[in-house]
Amino acid sequence: MGLVRKKNQKKTTEADQGCEQLVRLSRTQKKNAALSLQELGARLVKLTDEQLDKIGLAEDILKAVKAAKTIKKHCPLARQMQYIGSLMRKYDPAPVREFLEALERRKRRQAAG
Repeated sequence: MGLVRKKNQKKTTEADQGCEQLVRLSRTQKKNAALSLQELGARLVKLTDEQLDKIGLAEDILKAVKAAKTIKKHCPLARQMQYIGSLMRKYDPAPVREFLEALERRKRRQAAG
């Protein structure tokens, strides 16, 4: 069997051009986004409780991060990281990323100066 090519599905009419087009993500893009949120959660677990309180995380994420800090074994910790990643999909991760980047910049300045 040969490869089957789909016809161009991006045919638009004049009415469609004014509307916002939805972008369909591939499975790989979805997986990379989920892994990115998991890594963000892992960075949150490394923070102190005072730093976590400054971020202003949602209550369920904050509880999950604090629970992950108490877990010492690898497999349960991996499951908890996946859970944190799934919780973070419900919220905008941009403020968390900005806070972590600002924290890293502060650490670099202290190390340099």
